[in-house]
Amino acid sequence: MTYRVGIIGSGDIARSVHMPAIQKDPRAEITAVCSRTEATAQKAAKEFHVTNVYTDVKKMLHDIELDLVLVATPNKFHAAYVMEALEAGCHVLCEKPPAMDAAEALMMEQLATSKGKHLIYGYHHRYNLETMFLQKAIVSGELGDIYHVNVQAVRRRGIPGWGAFTDKELQGGGPLIDVGVHMLDLAMYLTDFQKPTEVMAMTHQRLGKKPGVGLLGEWDPATFSVEDFVAGSIRFENGMSLTLETAYAANVEQEEELNVKLLGDKGGSQTNPLKLFGEKYGQLLDTTPAFIHKTDARSSYERQMEHVFDVLDGKAKPIVEAWQGTFVQQLVDAFYQSAKEGRAVSLV
Repeated sequence: MTYRVGIIGSGDIARSVHMPAIQKDPRAEITAVCSRTEATAQKAAKEFHVTNVYTDVKKMLHDIELDLVLVATPNKFHAAYVMEALEAGCHVLCEKPPAMDAAEALMMEQLATSKGKHLIYGYHHRYNLETMFLQKAIVSGELGDIYHVNVQAVRRRGIPGWGAFTDKELQGGGPLIDVGVHMLDLAMYLTDFQKPTEVMAMTHQRLGKKPGVGLLGEWDPATFSVEDFVAGSIRFENGMSLTLETAYAANVEQEEELNVKLLGDKGGSQTNPLKLFGEKYGQLLDTTPAFIHKTDARSSYERQMEHVFDVLDGKAKPIVEAWQGTFVQQLVDAFYQSAKEGRAVSLV
């Protein structure tokens, strides 16, 4: 069977990673491309040799019978487009985060369940070889009881100079809902989605409103309407704690750090670069896999896409489930609420 795939949102993320990954899988073909801007849709269609080009999602879903729809638009449009695709009988792969808030994410999850369709979110770090290795180590008991998690998604001057990333109305927020959510999701995945009880956070807007050096293109300080730094913490019912730092721009040494560090009573770990920390034979021991990327040269996006089609084939269960997207979105909401209200937010 050849899966007919429709693309909603044919901007940089779709053209640079998703569409190439789809075309590498012999089980799929990109049947239609849709963007609110016709020139963007036409550009993607020409690049990937797609015949059907649309600027109206409803018309695309009416005209063509699709098996899978990829939603890669600004966050504001995720919920509406995902739900339209589900109503049309399509499975959906939606870029992260699920939506603008948890209420939208819950509606999306419930509709996917009622329609019997897969709704998978683009948390592609779950498909990293490092993540797969580390998950096996955790399940085997290598770390023991994990009691603390440190989440970092910090850029020195990584304010995106393109797209809608600095527009709060279209994105819902800045680094937390954009890059921080990737590492937050990874932390929850590796620790098996423990129940949170309390969230505390502060947001800052210190550098984004000023002109400066841009390592990801030049941004416009006059239209910068999101936070540029978030610090927060979560308390969990099982006694585990989590601290988070995420930033588009901060005065730090590294250009970018994306990392999840786990502390267990038998060992610890970090995801980037992947290391395990323990104590054996009377000595402290660091463990790093050798040649891990020589075992599989594919990108995480390619593994993600292959997995999605395995799910549609009935060969695999989804690594990312819709309820998990709602779970992480609730945490993002709580961070923003805590920062806005200047208090800890209870989740019980």
